[in-house]
Amino acid sequence: MKRLIVLGGGESGVGAALLGKAKGFKVFVSDKGKIKEKYINVLKHNEIEWESEQHTESQILNADLVVKSPGIPDTVSIVKQLKAKDISVISEIEFATRYTKATLVGITGSNGKTTTASLTHHVLKQELEVGLAGNIGDSFAKQVLENNFPNYVLEISSFQLDNCMYFKPHIAVLLNITPDHLDRYDYEFDKYIASKFRIAMNQTSEDYLIYDADDAVITNWLEKHPVQSTLLPFSLTKIIGNGAYLENETLKITIDNNQIIMPTKDIALQGKHNIKNAMAASTVAHLLKIRKQTIRESLENFHGVEHRLEQVLKINKVNYINDSKATNVNATYYALESMNAPTIWIVGGQDKGNDYQELFPFINEKVKAIICLGIDNKKLFENFESMVDIMVETQYMSEAVKIAYKIAESGDNVLLSPACASFDLFENYEDRGRQFKEAVRNL
Repeated sequence: MKRLIVLGGGESGVGAALLGKAKGFKVFVSDKGKIKEKYINVLKHNEIEWESEQHTESQILNADLVVKSPGIPDTVSIVKQLKAKDISVISEIEFATRYTKATLVGITGSNGKTTTASLTHHVLKQELEVGLAGNIGDSFAKQVLENNFPNYVLEISSFQLDNCMYFKPHIAVLLNITPDHLDRYDYEFDKYIASKFRIAMNQTSEDYLIYDADDAVITNWLEKHPVQSTLLPFSLTKIIGNGAYLENETLKITIDNNQIIMPTKDIALQGKHNIKNAMAASTVAHLLKIRKQTIRESLENFHGVEHRLEQVLKINKVNYINDSKATNVNATYYALESMNAPTIWIVGGQDKGNDYQELFPFINEKVKAIICLGIDNKKLFENFESMVDIMVETQYMSEAVKIAYKIAESGDNVLLSPACASFDLFENYEDRGRQFKEAVRNL
Protein backbone atom coordinates (compact mmCIF):
# COMPACT_ATOMS: atom_id res chain seq x y z
CA MET A 1 0.00 0.00 0.00
CA LYS A 2 1.45 3.38 -1.01
CA ARG A 3 2.11 5.91 1.73
CA LEU A 4 0.56 9.36 1.32
CA ILE A 5 1.85 11.99 3.74
CA VAL A 6 -0.20 15.17 4.08
CA LEU A 7 1.65 18.16 5.54
CA GLY A 8 -0.85 20.57 7.12
CA GLY A 9 -4.12 19.59 8.78
CA GLY A 10 -6.34 22.41 7.55
CA GLU A 11 -9.15 22.41 4.96
CA SER A 12 -7.00 21.40 1.98
CA GLY A 13 -4.91 18.87 3.93
CA VAL A 14 -7.83 17.03 5.47
CA GLY A 15 -9.61 17.02 2.09
CA ALA A 16 -6.54 15.44 0.46
CA ALA A 17 -6.32 12.88 3.29
CA LEU A 18 -9.95 11.81 2.78
CA LEU A 19 -9.50 11.47 -0.99
CA GLY A 20 -6.19 9.65 -0.51
CA LYS A 21 -7.75 7.13 1.85
CA ALA A 22 -10.64 6.51 -0.56
CA LYS A 23 -8.12 5.90 -3.36
CA GLY A 24 -6.28 3.23 -1.38
CA PHE A 25 -3.34 5.12 0.14
CA LYS A 26 -2.04 4.59 3.67
CA VAL A 27 -2.47 8.18 4.87
CA PHE A 28 -0.65 10.10 7.61
CA VAL A 29 -1.40 13.78 8.37
CA SER A 30 1.28 15.88 10.08
CA ASP A 31 0.95 19.52 11.17
CA LYS A 32 3.70 21.61 12.80
CA GLY A 33 0.96 23.79 14.33
CA LYS A 34 -2.23 22.90 16.16
CA ILE A 35 -4.92 21.09 14.16
CA LYS A 36 -8.40 22.51 14.75
CA GLU A 37 -10.82 20.39 16.74
CA LYS A 38 -13.28 20.06 13.82
CA TYR A 39 -10.54 18.60 11.58
CA ILE A 40 -9.27 16.24 14.31
CA ASN A 41 -12.80 14.88 14.59
CA VAL A 42 -12.95 14.24 10.83
CA LEU A 43 -9.58 12.43 10.91
CA LYS A 44 -10.60 10.28 13.90
CA HIS A 45 -13.98 9.46 12.36
CA ASN A 46 -12.27 8.30 9.15
CA GLU A 47 -9.54 6.42 11.06
CA ILE A 48 -6.74 8.47 9.51
CA GLU A 49 -3.49 8.67 11.50
CA TRP A 50 -2.34 12.18 12.39
CA GLU A 51 0.01 14.22 14.56
CA SER A 52 -0.19 17.81 15.74
CA GLU A 53 2.47 20.37 16.74
CA GLN A 54 5.32 18.30 15.31
CA HIS A 55 6.73 16.64 12.20
CA THR A 56 8.09 13.15 13.05
CA GLU A 57 10.74 12.61 10.38
CA SER A 58 10.70 8.79 10.60
CA GLN A 59 6.95 8.88 9.81
CA ILE A 60 7.28 11.36 6.93
CA LEU A 61 10.49 10.56 5.05
CA ASN A 62 9.22 7.11 4.02
CA ALA A 63 6.44 8.64 1.90
CA ASP A 64 5.62 7.62 -1.66
CA LEU A 65 3.83 10.93 -2.24
CA VAL A 66 3.46 14.13 -0.20
CA VAL A 67 0.62 16.64 -0.42
CA LYS A 68 1.73 19.95 1.12
CA SER A 69 -0.47 22.75 2.43
CA PRO A 70 0.01 25.99 0.42
CA GLY A 71 0.92 27.79 3.65
CA ILE A 72 4.14 25.78 4.12
CA PRO A 73 7.09 27.29 2.19
CA ASP A 74 9.42 25.01 0.18
CA THR A 75 12.27 26.28 2.36
CA VAL A 76 11.26 24.47 5.57
CA SER A 77 13.58 21.67 6.59
CA ILE A 78 11.13 18.75 6.22
CA VAL A 79 10.25 19.77 2.62
CA LYS A 80 13.94 20.15 1.72
CA GLN A 81 14.62 16.67 3.11
CA LEU A 82 11.76 15.18 1.08
CA LYS A 83 13.00 16.84 -2.10
CA ALA A 84 16.56 15.65 -1.44
CA LYS A 85 15.15 12.10 -1.39
CA ASP A 86 13.32 12.75 -4.71
CA ILE A 87 9.91 12.26 -3.08
CA SER A 88 7.22 14.08 -5.05
CA VAL A 89 5.74 17.04 -3.11
CA ILE A 90 2.52 18.35 -4.68
CA SER A 91 -0.40 20.61 -3.80
CA GLU A 92 -3.90 19.40 -2.96
CA ILE A 93 -5.14 20.96 -6.25
CA GLU A 94 -2.69 18.79 -8.20
CA PHE A 95 -3.61 15.69 -6.20
CA ALA A 96 -7.37 16.15 -6.67
CA THR A 97 -6.98 16.83 -10.41
CA ARG A 98 -5.72 13.26 -10.86
CA TYR A 99 -9.10 11.87 -9.81
CA THR A 100 -11.52 13.97 -11.85
CA LYS A 101 -12.37 14.32 -15.52
CA ALA A 102 -14.30 17.55 -14.85
CA THR A 103 -13.96 20.72 -16.91
CA LEU A 104 -11.78 22.99 -14.79
CA VAL A 105 -11.84 26.79 -14.70
CA GLY A 106 -8.77 28.04 -12.80
CA ILE A 107 -8.73 31.64 -11.61
CA THR A 108 -5.62 33.37 -10.29
CA GLY A 109 -4.26 36.91 -9.87
CA SER A 110 -2.99 39.13 -7.07
CA ASN A 111 -6.47 40.62 -6.48
CA GLY A 112 -10.07 39.87 -7.26
CA LYS A 113 -9.71 36.06 -7.27
CA THR A 114 -12.41 35.36 -4.70
CA THR A 115 -14.87 37.84 -6.18
CA THR A 116 -14.31 36.58 -9.73
CA ALA A 117 -14.43 32.90 -8.74
CA SER A 118 -17.64 33.46 -6.74
CA LEU A 119 -19.17 35.49 -9.57
CA THR A 120 -18.19 32.90 -12.21
CA HIS A 121 -19.66 30.11 -10.08
CA HIS A 122 -22.82 32.18 -9.54
CA VAL A 123 -23.29 32.55 -13.33
CA LEU A 124 -22.43 28.94 -14.24
CA LYS A 125 -24.57 27.29 -11.56
CA GLN A 126 -27.72 28.72 -13.16
CA GLU A 127 -27.29 26.20 -16.00
CA LEU A 128 -24.52 23.74 -15.07
CA GLU A 129 -23.62 21.40 -12.22
CA VAL A 130 -20.55 23.14 -10.88
CA GLY A 131 -18.42 23.15 -7.71
CA LEU A 132 -16.50 26.09 -6.24
CA ALA A 133 -13.19 25.17 -4.60
CA GLY A 134 -9.48 25.90 -4.30
CA ASN A 135 -8.79 28.80 -1.99
CA ILE A 136 -12.47 29.05 -1.14
CA GLY A 137 -15.12 26.89 0.57
CA ASP A 138 -14.73 23.11 0.89
CA SER A 139 -11.45 21.72 -0.43
CA PHE A 140 -11.25 20.58 -4.05
CA ALA A 141 -10.14 17.06 -3.01
CA LYS A 142 -13.11 16.66 -0.69
CA GLN A 143 -15.53 17.79 -3.41
CA VAL A 144 -13.99 15.41 -5.98
CA LEU A 145 -14.57 12.61 -3.45
CA GLU A 146 -18.10 13.57 -2.38
CA ASN A 147 -19.74 15.46 -5.26
CA ASN A 148 -17.71 14.66 -8.35
CA PHE A 149 -19.20 17.64 -10.22
CA PRO A 150 -18.69 17.68 -14.02
CA ASN A 151 -17.39 21.28 -13.72
CA TYR A 152 -15.34 23.20 -11.13
CA VAL A 153 -14.42 26.84 -10.65
CA LEU A 154 -11.13 26.92 -8.72
CA GLU A 155 -9.68 29.97 -7.02
CA ILE A 156 -5.95 29.32 -7.07
CA SER A 157 -3.10 31.10 -5.29
CA SER A 158 0.50 31.22 -6.45
CA PHE A 159 1.43 28.96 -3.51
CA GLN A 160 -0.95 26.28 -4.81
CA LEU A 161 0.43 26.62 -8.35
CA ASP A 162 4.02 26.26 -7.10
CA ASN A 163 3.41 22.60 -6.29
CA CYS A 164 1.43 21.74 -9.43
CA MET A 165 3.13 19.69 -12.14
CA TYR A 166 0.41 18.48 -14.51
CA PHE A 167 -2.53 20.67 -13.50
CA LYS A 168 -4.29 21.85 -16.67
CA PRO A 169 -7.44 23.96 -16.45
CA HIS A 170 -9.46 24.02 -19.69
CA ILE A 171 -10.06 27.72 -18.99
CA ALA A 172 -7.44 29.72 -17.06
CA VAL A 173 -8.09 33.28 -15.87
CA LEU A 174 -5.22 35.60 -14.95
CA LEU A 175 -6.74 38.76 -13.47
CA ASN A 176 -3.71 40.89 -12.65
CA ILE A 177 -0.19 40.68 -11.24
CA THR A 178 1.08 43.19 -8.68
CA PRO A 179 3.83 42.65 -6.10
CA ASP A 180 2.50 40.40 -3.32
CA HIS A 181 3.91 37.61 -1.11
CA LEU A 182 7.40 38.68 -2.16
CA ASP A 183 8.68 37.34 1.16
CA ARG A 184 8.01 33.83 -0.29
CA TYR A 185 9.75 34.58 -3.60
CA ASP A 186 13.14 35.87 -2.34
CA TYR A 187 11.82 39.41 -2.95
CA GLU A 188 12.13 38.78 -6.72
CA PHE A 189 9.03 39.93 -8.61
CA ASP A 190 9.89 37.76 -11.65
CA LYS A 191 9.69 34.60 -9.55
CA TYR A 192 6.20 35.57 -8.41
CA ILE A 193 5.12 36.35 -12.00
CA ALA A 194 6.44 32.98 -13.20
CA SER A 195 4.50 31.30 -10.42
CA LYS A 196 1.21 32.90 -11.55
CA PHE A 197 1.83 31.87 -15.16
CA ARG A 198 2.10 28.22 -14.10
CA ILE A 199 -1.70 28.21 -14.45
CA ALA A 200 -1.21 28.02 -18.25
CA MET A 201 1.94 25.88 -18.42
CA ASN A 202 0.19 22.64 -19.46
CA GLN A 203 -2.49 24.22 -21.62
CA THR A 204 -2.72 23.47 -25.35
CA SER A 205 -4.36 25.42 -28.18
CA GLU A 206 -7.63 23.64 -27.25
CA ASP A 207 -7.55 25.51 -23.89
CA TYR A 208 -8.12 29.18 -23.10
CA LEU A 209 -6.24 31.86 -21.19
CA ILE A 210 -8.39 34.86 -20.25
CA TYR A 211 -6.25 37.79 -19.05
CA ASP A 212 -6.17 41.54 -18.45
CA ALA A 213 -4.70 43.19 -21.55
CA ASP A 214 -4.34 46.47 -19.58
CA ASP A 215 -1.87 44.84 -17.17
CA ALA A 216 1.63 45.63 -18.43
CA VAL A 217 3.21 42.94 -16.24
CA ILE A 218 1.06 40.26 -17.91
CA THR A 219 1.39 41.51 -21.50
CA ASN A 220 5.19 41.98 -21.23
CA TRP A 221 5.61 38.50 -19.79
CA LEU A 222 3.45 36.94 -22.54
CA GLU A 223 5.59 38.63 -25.22
CA LYS A 224 8.74 37.05 -23.79
CA HIS A 225 7.22 33.73 -22.69
CA PRO A 226 4.46 32.76 -25.15
CA VAL A 227 1.93 30.13 -24.05
CA GLN A 228 0.17 27.47 -26.15
CA SER A 229 -3.32 28.51 -25.00
CA THR A 230 -5.89 30.35 -27.11
CA LEU A 231 -5.76 33.91 -25.77
CA LEU A 232 -8.90 35.84 -24.79
CA PRO A 233 -7.88 39.25 -23.41
CA PHE A 234 -10.15 41.78 -21.71
CA SER A 235 -9.61 45.53 -21.52
CA LEU A 236 -11.16 48.79 -20.35
CA THR A 237 -9.15 50.85 -22.87
CA LYS A 238 -8.56 48.83 -26.06
CA ILE A 239 -10.95 47.34 -28.61
CA ILE A 240 -10.62 43.55 -28.50
CA GLY A 241 -11.57 41.31 -31.45
CA ASN A 242 -11.71 38.03 -29.54
CA GLY A 243 -12.32 38.64 -25.82
CA ALA A 244 -13.99 41.43 -23.84
CA TYR A 245 -13.80 45.22 -23.84
CA LEU A 246 -15.62 48.33 -22.71
CA GLU A 247 -17.16 50.82 -25.14
CA ASN A 248 -19.41 53.73 -24.10
CA GLU A 249 -20.13 52.22 -20.67
CA THR A 250 -21.11 48.96 -22.38
CA LEU A 251 -19.45 45.61 -21.90
CA LYS A 252 -18.83 43.70 -25.15
CA ILE A 253 -17.71 40.08 -25.16
CA THR A 254 -16.93 38.37 -28.47
CA ILE A 255 -15.92 34.75 -29.03
CA ASP A 256 -15.75 33.51 -32.65
CA ASN A 257 -18.05 36.33 -33.85
CA ASN A 258 -20.68 35.54 -31.22
CA GLN A 259 -21.21 38.68 -29.13
CA ILE A 260 -22.82 39.58 -25.79
CA ILE A 261 -23.52 43.23 -24.97
CA MET A 262 -24.42 44.59 -21.53
CA PRO A 263 -24.57 48.10 -20.01
CA THR A 264 -22.17 48.36 -17.04
CA LYS A 265 -24.72 50.38 -15.05
CA ASP A 266 -26.70 47.12 -14.65
CA ILE A 267 -23.81 45.28 -12.98
CA ALA A 268 -24.43 44.96 -9.24
CA LEU A 269 -20.75 45.26 -8.29
CA GLN A 270 -19.50 48.75 -9.07
CA GLY A 271 -15.95 50.08 -9.56
CA LYS A 272 -13.50 49.65 -12.46
CA HIS A 273 -11.92 46.55 -10.97
CA ASN A 274 -15.34 44.89 -10.72
CA ILE A 275 -16.06 45.60 -14.39
CA LYS A 276 -12.89 43.63 -15.12
CA ASN A 277 -14.00 40.82 -12.80
CA ALA A 278 -17.35 40.78 -14.61
CA MET A 279 -15.58 40.64 -18.00
CA ALA A 280 -13.56 37.63 -16.90
CA ALA A 281 -16.58 35.79 -15.46
CA SER A 282 -18.74 36.52 -18.52
CA THR A 283 -16.03 35.32 -20.90
CA VAL A 284 -15.85 32.01 -19.02
CA ALA A 285 -19.65 31.70 -19.11
CA HIS A 286 -19.75 32.54 -22.82
CA LEU A 287 -17.13 29.82 -23.51
CA LEU A 288 -19.19 27.29 -21.57
CA LYS A 289 -22.28 28.14 -23.63
CA ILE A 290 -24.30 29.80 -20.85
CA ARG A 291 -27.18 31.77 -22.38
CA LYS A 292 -26.68 35.52 -22.78
CA GLN A 293 -29.79 36.31 -20.77
CA THR A 294 -28.55 34.17 -17.85
CA ILE A 295 -25.17 35.92 -17.89
CA ARG A 296 -26.83 39.36 -17.82
CA GLU A 297 -29.21 38.46 -15.00
CA SER A 298 -26.45 36.86 -12.93
CA LEU A 299 -24.26 39.97 -13.15
CA GLU A 300 -27.24 42.08 -12.11
CA ASN A 301 -28.03 40.10 -8.95
CA PHE A 302 -24.59 39.15 -7.60
CA HIS A 303 -23.71 41.22 -4.53
CA GLY A 304 -20.12 40.35 -3.78
CA VAL A 305 -18.26 38.37 -1.14
CA GLU A 306 -17.78 38.83 2.58
CA HIS A 307 -14.78 40.99 3.65
CA ARG A 308 -14.43 42.60 0.20
CA LEU A 309 -15.70 46.21 0.30
CA GLU A 310 -18.59 44.88 2.34
CA GLN A 311 -21.04 47.51 3.63
CA VAL A 312 -21.45 46.79 7.34
CA LEU A 313 -23.67 49.51 8.86
CA LYS A 314 -24.48 53.20 8.67
CA ILE A 315 -24.34 54.86 12.11
CA ASN A 316 -25.03 58.61 12.49
CA LYS A 317 -24.67 58.94 8.70
CA VAL A 318 -21.20 57.35 8.83
CA ASN A 319 -20.60 54.36 6.54
CA TYR A 320 -18.59 51.43 7.99
CA ILE A 321 -16.95 49.28 5.29
CA ASN A 322 -15.19 45.93 5.80
CA ASP A 323 -12.42 45.27 3.26
CA SER A 324 -10.41 42.91 5.47
CA LYS A 325 -9.62 40.80 2.42
CA ALA A 326 -7.32 43.59 1.17
CA THR A 327 -4.11 41.86 2.23
CA ASN A 328 -1.88 43.79 -0.18
CA VAL A 329 -1.37 47.37 -1.35
CA ASN A 330 -3.04 46.90 -4.72
CA ALA A 331 -6.27 45.65 -3.12
CA THR A 332 -6.31 48.71 -0.84
CA TYR A 333 -5.66 50.87 -3.93
CA TYR A 334 -8.99 49.66 -5.38
CA ALA A 335 -10.75 50.28 -2.07
CA LEU A 336 -9.47 53.84 -1.67
CA GLU A 337 -10.11 54.55 -5.36
CA SER A 338 -13.78 53.68 -4.83
CA MET A 339 -14.24 55.96 -1.77
CA ASN A 340 -16.35 59.03 -2.59
CA ALA A 341 -16.35 60.72 0.84
CA PRO A 342 -13.75 61.71 3.47
CA THR A 343 -12.38 58.43 4.82
CA ILE A 344 -10.98 57.23 8.13
CA TRP A 345 -8.67 54.40 7.12
CA ILE A 346 -7.83 51.45 9.37
CA VAL A 347 -4.62 49.87 8.05
CA GLY A 348 -1.78 47.59 9.11
CA GLY A 349 -0.78 44.05 9.99
CA GLN A 350 2.02 41.82 8.81
CA ASP A 351 3.86 43.71 6.07
CA LYS A 352 5.00 41.55 3.12
CA GLY A 353 7.53 44.03 1.77
CA ASN A 354 4.90 46.66 0.84
CA ASP A 355 5.58 49.76 -1.24
CA TYR A 356 2.89 52.28 -0.28
CA GLN A 357 3.74 54.91 -2.86
CA GLU A 358 0.84 54.23 -5.24
CA LEU A 359 -1.58 55.10 -2.39
CA PHE A 360 -0.18 58.60 -1.79
CA PRO A 361 -2.56 60.49 -4.15
CA PHE A 362 -5.60 58.90 -2.45
CA ILE A 363 -4.29 59.64 1.03
CA ASN A 364 -3.85 63.30 0.15
CA GLU A 365 -7.22 63.52 -1.57
CA LYS A 366 -9.57 61.31 0.49
CA VAL A 367 -8.13 60.17 3.83
CA LYS A 368 -8.67 62.42 6.85
CA ALA A 369 -7.31 60.10 9.56
CA ILE A 370 -5.31 56.87 9.75
CA ILE A 371 -5.64 54.25 12.48
CA CYS A 372 -2.78 51.72 12.47
CA LEU A 373 -3.77 48.26 13.63
CA GLY A 374 -0.65 46.13 13.87
CA ILE A 375 2.15 45.04 16.15
CA ASP A 376 4.76 47.04 14.22
CA ASN A 377 3.45 50.24 12.57
CA LYS A 378 6.79 52.01 12.06
CA LYS A 379 6.70 51.78 8.26
CA LEU A 380 3.14 53.16 8.11
CA PHE A 381 4.16 56.18 10.19
CA GLU A 382 7.23 56.78 8.01
CA ASN A 383 5.07 56.75 4.89
CA PHE A 384 1.92 58.60 5.92
CA GLU A 385 2.52 60.69 9.03
CA SER A 386 3.16 63.88 7.10
CA MET A 387 0.00 63.45 4.97
CA VAL A 388 -2.79 63.38 7.56
CA ASP A 389 -3.64 65.41 10.64
CA ILE A 390 -4.62 62.43 12.78
CA MET A 391 -2.63 59.20 12.95
CA VAL A 392 -2.95 56.81 15.87
CA GLU A 393 -2.09 53.19 16.60
CA THR A 394 -3.72 50.37 18.53
CA GLN A 395 -3.55 46.59 18.76
CA TYR A 396 -7.24 46.01 19.41
CA MET A 397 -9.96 46.04 16.76
CA SER A 398 -12.59 47.21 19.26
CA GLU A 399 -10.40 50.20 20.14
CA ALA A 400 -9.67 51.01 16.48
CA VAL A 401 -13.42 51.16 15.76
CA LYS A 402 -14.11 53.31 18.84
CA ILE A 403 -11.39 55.80 17.81
CA ALA A 404 -12.86 55.91 14.28
CA TYR A 405 -16.33 56.53 15.74
CA LYS A 406 -15.00 59.51 17.71
CA ILE A 407 -13.24 61.07 14.71
CA ALA A 408 -15.98 60.46 12.12
CA GLU A 409 -18.43 63.16 11.11
CA SER A 410 -21.71 62.89 9.23
CA GLY A 411 -21.12 61.68 5.64
CA ASP A 412 -17.68 60.11 6.32
CA ASN A 413 -16.54 56.55 5.58
CA VAL A 414 -14.73 54.30 8.04
CA LEU A 415 -12.79 51.80 5.94
CA LEU A 416 -10.96 48.71 7.18
CA SER A 417 -8.57 47.95 4.29
CA PRO A 418 -5.37 46.72 5.90
CA ALA A 419 -3.01 46.27 2.87
CA CYS A 420 -1.23 43.66 5.01
CA ALA A 421 -1.58 40.06 6.13
CA SER A 422 -3.50 39.53 9.36
CA PHE A 423 -1.36 36.98 11.17
CA ASP A 424 0.23 39.35 13.68
CA LEU A 425 -2.99 40.00 15.65
CA PHE A 426 -5.65 37.76 14.06
CA GLU A 427 -6.13 34.17 12.99
CA ASN A 428 -6.76 35.19 9.35
CA TYR A 429 -8.42 37.96 7.32
CA GLU A 430 -11.89 36.48 8.01
CA ASP A 431 -11.30 36.68 11.75
CA ARG A 432 -10.09 40.27 11.33
CA GLY A 433 -13.18 41.21 9.26
CA ARG A 434 -15.60 39.55 11.66
CA GLN A 435 -14.03 41.32 14.65
CA PHE A 436 -14.43 44.61 12.78
CA LYS A 437 -18.12 43.95 12.07
CA GLU A 438 -18.74 42.91 15.66
CA ALA A 439 -17.02 46.03 16.98
CA VAL A 440 -19.13 48.22 14.66
CA ARG A 441 -22.35 46.49 15.78
CA ASN A 442 -21.34 47.06 19.42
CA LEU A 443 -20.92 50.83 19.02
